[in-house]
Amino acid sequence: MDIFISVFIIGFGLNSFTQRDQQVRIALLGACLAKFQIEKLMESLLQGYLRALGEPDAQRRAAIWSMLEPAETELCNQFNAFVLSFSKVPEPQARISKLPFALPYITKWLPGYSFDARKALSLHAHAITLAASPQPGLSQKDKAFTLMAELFLMQHTCHWFCRSRMVASARLVAQHKSPYAQVLRSVASSTREAYRALVGV
Repeated sequence: MDIFISVFIIGFGLNSFTQRDQQVRIALLGACLAKFQIEKLMESLLQGYLRALGEPDAQRRAAIWSMLEPAETELCNQFNAFVLSFSKVPEPQARISKLPFALPYITKWLPGYSFDARKALSLHAHAITLAASPQPGLSQKDKAFTLMAELFLMQHTCHWFCRSRMVASARLVAQHKSPYAQVLRSVASSTREAYRALVGV
């Protein structure tokens, strides 16, 4: 009975500290994002891509692709500005644990087993901007699939920063029906190599 009570108290304490740590992270990221409309632009683009991909008429499909270009440009501009804002976060507060699950303040105790969210978001900014740029020989369909994958991976990093890798991967499936491994396979090869080198997956 004493062991059960001790385990319960330890578990309760860990959960309380974990939630407190996550609330601080959510508030930090939210404060940097508050000045931008990145999530709204993402939603608009994803809906537009799905419309274009499902449109059988080539002329209408081309018109949809053309209409989406200003939103792509604006998303790139806003995300780059957000990354610049987040780069001012002190390094200890910007670290993400490589563990699949959340433990309170683990990045402080094991900084070597973590990576810098500022570098990850900078990587995503470069990848998203590149994916949104015209690529010779690349169809609009292929461009849309690559950009969607880049956006999903960026969103995964944000959720990972706020919660944990397990929660981020679960949200990816729940929101976009896309497993983490599949998204990683779908981004540009340059993104995948740089991301794996940084994150260690």
